[in-house]
Amino acid sequence: MGQGEPMDNLDVVLQTTQLLMADFSWAWSPRRITVSTVGLRKGLKRFLDESPCHLAVSLHNPFPEERAQLMPAERSYSLTEMLDLLREYDWTGQRRLSFEYIMFGGQNDSNRYARELVRLLGNMECRVNLIRWHKIGPLPTSPRGGEGSEFHEADETRMVAFRDYLTHRGLRCTIRASRGQDIDAACGLLNTKRLTPDPSL
Repeated sequence: MGQGEPMDNLDVVLQTTQLLMADFSWAWSPRRITVSTVGLRKGLKRFLDESPCHLAVSLHNPFPEERAQLMPAERSYSLTEMLDLLREYDWTGQRRLSFEYIMFGGQNDSNRYARELVRLLGNMECRVNLIRWHKIGPLPTSPRGGEGSEFHEADETRMVAFRDYLTHRGLRCTIRASRGQDIDAACGLLNTKRLTPDPSL
C-alpha cells in the first residue's frame, strides 16, 4: 500500500511478492502479504489468477456515481463489474478479500451507505475495514491559496455505529487503528507538511 496502483505495474508487483515468498529469500507466507488496489480491469483478473496473496480493494463509496467523484477509476471499471469478477473466486480458504472504506464526516457515514454496503457485499466472504480520514491542514503548495481539504473527519461514535450496523447484518467489519497522527504521519498525512529550508545551511 502507499506505493502507487499495483495493477499499473503488475509484472513487478508479482515478481516482488514471489521473491518475498521464496525459500531462498524471506519465505513469507502469502497470508502475510496484502496487495491494495482501486480495482483496475487490466490487471485485477491476472493478479487473482497468478497470486495467492490477500487482496484489499479501495471502495470508499458504494454508490457508483458518488464513487466516481472520489475515484476516477470507477468510470473505466465499474464497481458492479469488479464485484462480479471477485465473486468468481473462492475466498473461503486462507486467501482474504477486504474492502477499504475511508469514512468522511457527513458524506459517506450515514445509514444509507451502510445499507448499500450490506446489499452489495452481504453475500460475499469478505471483510470491511473502516479507515479514519485525518484532517488535512493548509497546504503550502495548494493552487487554491493554501486552503485545507474539503473533507472532514467522521465522528468516532458514528464510526462505531456504522461498524456495528454492518457486523449485526453479517459483514465482518473493523475500525482500523490509527497511529502517527500526533506527528502528522498517519495515513494520508505525510504530504501535508513541508519543511522551510534554513537559509543559513
